[in-house]
Amino acid sequence: MAQLSLKNLMNLPELHIAIFAFLLNFIWELFQMPLFGDFSHVPYYNVILHCTRATLGDVVISLIAFWGACLLSRSRDWVITGNKFSITYFLVIGIAITLAFELLATGPLNRWHYGELMPIIPWFGIGLSPVAQWFLLPVLQLWFVKRQILGGMQ
Repeated sequence: MAQLSLKNLMNLPELHIAIFAFLLNFIWELFQMPLFGDFSHVPYYNVILHCTRATLGDVVISLIAFWGACLLSRSRDWVITGNKFSITYFLVIGIAITLAFELLATGPLNRWHYGELMPIIPWFGIGLSPVAQWFLLPVLQLWFVKRQILGGMQ
């Protein structure tokens, strides 16, 4: 039975996916807050809590997308190898989850609504910013994860 060392734990792709998902998405969540409604009179502490919860959701989406790409590509090393199909799986799964969650959260669940500044995607009726978040940040996230893991193996 293989012994689980600290170095092996530190090189788990899931750990790096979660760390970089949190760091990148937290910043995005803070910057996109003015695009959502009803936050102008909310105390700053509550805004930070809201952004933290949203970011933790983004981390979960990233991990689900990562594991989905692992299943479809039958490899956990696709981040390192840069397999284009696996990267596409990762992005498509993440975007699909984001679209579904935004539709539910702004519709039947009534979790939040968009402010006047939020550009809305026509046919879907959801905000451009949350969708753009899943087109831009995951690519940067995967780049950071690959560099981190490869640097840790040297």
